[in-house]
Amino acid sequence: MSKDLAYIHPKAKIGKNVKIDAFAWIDKNVEIGEGTWIGAHATIMDGARIGQNCQIFPNAVVSAIPQDLKFKGEKTIAEIGDNTILRECVTVNRGTASKGKTVVGSNCLLMAYVHIGHDSLLGNNIIISNSTNVAGEITIDEFAIISGDVQIHQFVHIGSHVMISGGSLVRKDVPPYITVAHEPVSYVGVNSVGLRRRGFSNETITQIQDIYREIFIKEQNVAQALKFIESDIDQCPERDNILDFIKNSKRGIVRGYNGS
Repeated sequence: MSKDLAYIHPKAKIGKNVKIDAFAWIDKNVEIGEGTWIGAHATIMDGARIGQNCQIFPNAVVSAIPQDLKFKGEKTIAEIGDNTILRECVTVNRGTASKGKTVVGSNCLLMAYVHIGHDSLLGNNIIISNSTNVAGEITIDEFAIISGDVQIHQFVHIGSHVMISGGSLVRKDVPPYITVAHEPVSYVGVNSVGLRRRGFSNETITQIQDIYREIFIKEQNVAQALKFIESDIDQCPERDNILDFIKNSKRGIVRGYNGS
């Protein structure tokens, strides 16, 4: 650790083999796991919980107070999972009384200038590209890939294995396994390339395509589509995941490209 040039609060808990570069700033009530690197001029603030073998690049800020006028100084945290990379100028705000924490899972990559708002919950193995803004209280499930310059509205839920195209404005929930694009953001197909890379069989991908054909392509409303899927498409974990996601959506899901 470059103790001579970095500021490290005496009550911060620093694990073994942590490297902290010059001019980094580590506040009180901070925990940093073994093998993590904190780059020059990075700021790790009160409430940060950083896992093992993370890389926090220069000028990133972890656990700054929420940008929420309802925040009254309550004790909250920001968690970063193991092996996660925060590139230059990433900001992760800590939680509010709503959830008490903001979470970025393990094995994630947040590219330069990404912002993660208060009380957002990100799963594992997520990639978010440059300059994307994730507002407060957003949920992003595992293996989602979000391209650059995407803006995600507060309270949106993004499902697992989703691919969101660059420049999208995401105002509705995005069900699992699909690709979305255009303005307004719409379903453009199943993320079959990503699913194959992660070991999904051709049979499973075909079944997912059949499910979304009912939801987005055929001329019926979502309730009719779900009823058909439950009665006529064989049960499998992916089918149940899609059904549960849509039934529990509070904002409603993105529409089909044909406007459905």
